Amino acid sequence: MIEIFRVVTKGRGRRVRSVKNSLNCPFPLLFCCGMFCAAVLENLGQTIIPDLGSLESQHDFRTPEFEEFNGKSDSLFFNDGQRRIDFVLVYEDESRKETSKKGTNEKQRRKRQAYESNLICHGLQLEATRSVLDDKLVFVKVHAPWEVLCTYAEIMHIKLPLKPNDLKNRSSAFGTLNWFTKVLSVDESIIKPEQEFFTAPFEKNRMNDFYIVDRDAFFNPATRSRIVYFILSRVKYQLINNVSKFGINRLVNSGIYKAAFPLHDCKFRRQSEDPSCPNERYLLYREWAHPRSIYKKQPLDLIRKYYGEKIGIYFAWLGYYTQMLLLAAVVGVACFLYGYLNQDNCTWSKEVCHPDIGGKIIMCPQCDRLCPFWKLNITCESSKKLCIFDSFGTLVFAVFMGVWVTLFLEFWKRRQAELEYEWDTVELQQEEQARPEYEARCTHIVINEITQEEERIPFTAWGKCIRITLCASAVFFWILLIIASVIGIIVYRLSVFIVFSAKLPKNINGTDPIQKYLTPQTATSITASIISFIIIMILNTIYEKVAIMITNFELPRTQTDYENSLTMKMFLFQFVNYYSSCFYIAFFKGKFVGYPGDPVYWLGKYRNEECDPGGCLLELTTQLTIIMGGKAIWNNIQEVLLPWIMNLIGRFHRVSGSEKITPRWEQDYHLQPMGKLGLFYEYLEMIIQFGFVTLFVASFPLAPLLALVNNILEIRVDAWKLTTQFRRLVPEKAQDIGAWQPIMQGIAILAVVTNAMIIAFTSDMIPRLVYYWSFSVPPYGDHTSYTMEGYINNTLSIFKVADFKNKSKGNPYSELGNHTTCRYRDFRYPPGHPQEYKHNIYYWHVIAAKLAFIIVMEHVIYSVKFFISYAIPDVSKRTKSKIQREKYLTQKLLHENHLKDMTKNMGVIAERMIEAVDNNLRPKLE
Repeated sequence: MIEIFRVVTKGRGRRVRSVKNSLNCPFPLLFCCGMFCAAVLENLGQTIIPDLGSLESQHDFRTPEFEEFNGKSDSLFFNDGQRRIDFVLVYEDESRKETSKKGTNEKQRRKRQAYESNLICHGLQLEATRSVLDDKLVFVKVHAPWEVLCTYAEIMHIKLPLKPNDLKNRSSAFGTLNWFTKVLSVDESIIKPEQEFFTAPFEKNRMNDFYIVDRDAFFNPATRSRIVYFILSRVKYQLINNVSKFGINRLVNSGIYKAAFPLHDCKFRRQSEDPSCPNERYLLYREWAHPRSIYKKQPLDLIRKYYGEKIGIYFAWLGYYTQMLLLAAVVGVACFLYGYLNQDNCTWSKEVCHPDIGGKIIMCPQCDRLCPFWKLNITCESSKKLCIFDSFGTLVFAVFMGVWVTLFLEFWKRRQAELEYEWDTVELQQEEQARPEYEARCTHIVINEITQEEERIPFTAWGKCIRITLCASAVFFWILLIIASVIGIIVYRLSVFIVFSAKLPKNINGTDPIQKYLTPQTATSITASIISFIIIMILNTIYEKVAIMITNFELPRTQTDYENSLTMKMFLFQFVNYYSSCFYIAFFKGKFVGYPGDPVYWLGKYRNEECDPGGCLLELTTQLTIIMGGKAIWNNIQEVLLPWIMNLIGRFHRVSGSEKITPRWEQDYHLQPMGKLGLFYEYLEMIIQFGFVTLFVASFPLAPLLALVNNILEIRVDAWKLTTQFRRLVPEKAQDIGAWQPIMQGIAILAVVTNAMIIAFTSDMIPRLVYYWSFSVPPYGDHTSYTMEGYINNTLSIFKVADFKNKSKGNPYSELGNHTTCRYRDFRYPPGHPQEYKHNIYYWHVIAAKLAFIIVMEHVIYSVKFFISYAIPDVSKRTKSKIQREKYLTQKLLHENHLKDMTKNMGVIAERMIEAVDNNLRPKLE
């Protein structure tokens, strides 16, 4: 038995002990043999990754060979034309640097040599070539041979094809619209559809079960680059105090390498001269990033194939969000047109503009000392515009958007499940490694509770608590800083309103059209919105750096933990930064102002702001328009101009060598690198927009239309940027959109509340309905039928000028005559009433109606949301069938074959055992 063990396990090295231990069992001999066979076969199916430990202290480095550039600018291969370039490392030759730091240069050179030597020892093949334009630069080309690819594909649990997909595609229910979808789709003769396969995690010892037609095409370029990057990120180059330093990221950050990137396959404007090149970059630019393809669907499979699943899932989500916005935009435009076409039938606006009604109503001053009395009809134009947005269509649209956001999230889950299956991320088994920054701080030794082995951590539990406390305090401080800026904007509004009230004309002059629109309220609102937008962008720029510093100090273990932590910090800040001014206008402005004889003061000095007689809804609309429009324009200009200008400057510096033929790797090196956070800012930009579209849409039905136009441009701008201005990103796997999914779900729940409260407390819809159904007819009204006539007079309370406090008596109201009373926006009893200046019965009716409306609207929409969530499964029936079919095939092809091999091997072992026993017993019998 032991002899057989020695024969089978010969050469297994470190695996011998684990296999030998599996034999020490108190079971019968036959079962022990079975356990032994399984252990041996399991170990035979695994390849050991050598831990060579070639660090910078040793002298026998294995270095890449230098080769001259062969003049083929489109080549993606080594000079031999056979080995494909999977990754490129760039460094500056220390011997040609113009610097006096010889000691530092020598250390960097030794680390790089140790690193490259370890890369070669791990099976990678390297070839170095000097730059054509700058002889100080050296490009190290990396190639992964077939054996290395197979080994690491098994380690990384990469799913690869088993057999072609044999499930039939269902015909579309909208067959008559095929001609329309064909126009929008990418031409299949240009970008051929990817063949669908059933896949399984790759295993070397079952290679014959996989669908390998051509070894060179079995691993596509994106997969090859991902495998090579996996190796590059984990190879060591230095050992200090028993702490290993490793990874290409740390070497790039320390300046030992200047860049590390996979290659684009060709130029984006023309096809490669190499007939074997797939020209995927050219196809992506032509059919995806070019402006003439703006109306076409995105080639998601090609995007995923070229850039990886993480980039693909972003564009899939953005495209799906944009498609859903089309429906919301159509309904929003319809509601806007409804309000626009019916503004002439707006009775209360006619009363404001009527010279015998609004022209004779004298309104009380809205500030102390400098503000005069004013006539109601100076708000005529703003009341007409308010009729467009504050209509019954707004209520319908708010309810619709509450349902729409649920449909969007639920259908996106289904679409995401389909992509997870099609892109082989259903069971993402790859264990994420710790970040190099985390590993570098691991100085404390603890015992792992699971493995009972020593491991290093960066700080103790007490140190972790201190870090979390400091980080939370820093985030809280910055949120308070944003709130302080919002208060500053409010103080600006209060201060500048006094100035505009004193400087702008008090009477409407028919010969000057500007006076009709430039009221003190409008001027204050527009200037405050512009200043608010500028402050938002400044604070945004500063806090981006602060949030990264806080997250770096927090030291998350993995890249996913890092991105999720940064996502929550950035979104919390952006939520307060972008939405605080909107929340103030919607729910606080004009709500706590008191009345002219007893106003409420901010900080004991500034009198609180009041809304227009029509409410604050129009001001909220103005704020949203400026912030949404300004943000979209600013971001798109920044995304287009910044990388283009940087590349233009780089080309200007290289103009002297422009006549030389440069290789593919040198062309890519001079493109812009993608930031460390990748698509984080793209997601953040879209989620902030999603918040504007959902949280405050009741005040601005055109918000989905603006978002739709922006997103159509955003998709192509991002595509153009990735395809033409940036180096090719390292392909990464991603199962979903990460932490952004729960953030959107939280926004969707909050949106129901905010829109219900906007309709109830910001718009005048509820007071108008209460007047129409209760106070226009007896016992409270004088009209014989339900009507909106008299609404303005009924909703403006009366104040006696003689009751002004001393600080208000100096108001210069002489220009409008010596009036004894003025009107103000509130529901209070008139002077002389036993309860003068107290809230009247109309006020309590309105409050009750508002609260009832909020409760009913929330419950109705939430009920519909939960029903939709329950009725729409997260995974479609077709996708479930494909997943089950794939599991069945995996079990059949892999596990059953594995059992057959195991049975065969057990038979061979049994024969050897019988033969050994026979050989031992025969001499004794003789």
